[in-house]
Amino acid sequence: MLSFTLSKANDVAGAVNEVTSKKEANFIAGGTNLLDLMKIDVMTPRHLVDITQLALKTIDGNEAGGLRLGALATNAETAYHNEVEKRYPVLSHAILAGASAQLRNMATDGGNLMQRTRCYYFYDLATPCNKREPGSGCSAINGFNRIHAILGQSEACIATHPSDMCVALAALDAKVNVTGKNGDRTIPFLEFHRLPGDKPELDNNLQPDEIITSIDLPANGFADNFAYIKVRDRASYAFALVSVAAALEMEGDTIKEARLALGGVAHKPWRKPEAEANLKDQKATKGNFQKIAEAYLEGAKGYEHNSFKIELAKRAIVRALSQAAHLEEKEQA
Repeated sequence: MLSFTLSKANDVAGAVNEVTSKKEANFIAGGTNLLDLMKIDVMTPRHLVDITQLALKTIDGNEAGGLRLGALATNAETAYHNEVEKRYPVLSHAILAGASAQLRNMATDGGNLMQRTRCYYFYDLATPCNKREPGSGCSAINGFNRIHAILGQSEACIATHPSDMCVALAALDAKVNVTGKNGDRTIPFLEFHRLPGDKPELDNNLQPDEIITSIDLPANGFADNFAYIKVRDRASYAFALVSVAAALEMEGDTIKEARLALGGVAHKPWRKPEAEANLKDQKATKGNFQKIAEAYLEGAKGYEHNSFKIELAKRAIVRALSQAAHLEEKEQA
């Protein structure tokens, strides 16, 4: 780890000013991902701005009748919050499927959105990685790529986004509130993270001077018909091979609205609203769910070690939608 300096911000404006006035500066809150990357010199900020004292920890109602998650609320505080458990159970379940209790107690909601890929080659300084060193190549394409992307990838990068929380936020159509030198703005969740294209080093569409202040959840949390499935190599503390957040609005056995997001398959949480729309006014049957699974995986491309994820994702989609529609019982976490 290289040496660095540290300062503490007392307010949001001061934090933004500090990170823009220092060379190679980063915000730090829980630090559960950033510090790991600093220890192995994958990220080498020269200055850290500690934002843990900012007034961004509240979880409360928003103007749209939904819920606003302060960026510095911890994952644990969010997952166990009464309103989140009651109104947005798919989010609570997704958070509790990730990491460990100790990490969830430290990790913040804003930081969860900013975490970086767990691609082996990104972490290995001895191997080329376009995300770590643009233009050097992607070792995963012809390497061991079992955990890598099958959707939305490019010739420059096949890394996946690691978050569970973000998969649920994508399904819920959350919004991310940020502020920077040019003022405040709100980013629809589906536009927050990026596909790799020819710039895989950019994980999201934040500007360098911007800080996440909160995350807005909509009024409808699909509390009656939801499921979160995470398929992984072991039962705990493992990143998803495939994860699925499913949320349905139903009248009897007819679907009035459907939301579906996948994790572990792309550089960002994967949603296809145009495919979801095909479930509107359809009966909740496994046959209809299979059609949506096929549509979601259209264009998927596997590599030597991860082609199995295409069929795995389809089956996970059918299972998640079946659980959300109460055609199957939910599995115990």
